[in-house]
Amino acid sequence: MATIFSKIAAGEIPSYCCAQNDEFYAFLDINPMVKGHTLVIPRREVDYIFDLADDELARLHVFAARVARAIKSVIPCVKVGEAVLGLEVPHAHIHLIPMQSERDMLFSNPKLQLPADEMQAVADAIRQAFEKA
Repeated sequence: MATIFSKIAAGEIPSYCCAQNDEFYAFLDINPMVKGHTLVIPRREVDYIFDLADDELARLHVFAARVARAIKSVIPCVKVGEAVLGLEVPHAHIHLIPMQSERDMLFSNPKLQLPADEMQAVADAIRQAFEKA
């Protein structure tokens, strides 16, 4: 059975796409910690990120770095933090979180509720920055 993230990457479930290629897909978290909180996934279903082959893990991080640079170019922040937890969805993923301070990386913080048009505008801006880089 396909994970929710596989269905999102396949276009079966709508998402706010920020970047994609044949191997990876990046989209806005629908319960963001901060504006611009993005998830990066391999299209291939793998539960545990460290079960990815070394070369695939390296390509995932290079892709995530490009996404992070795009996020930083459109979302005012000091840095874009990276977190890998992997307990909430059984599909390897990286959280990219624009940070003003380390507190922005606390997953216990209340989540934002942003309107759909704002989410779409953020995703579009990140995607445009990603495609230009």
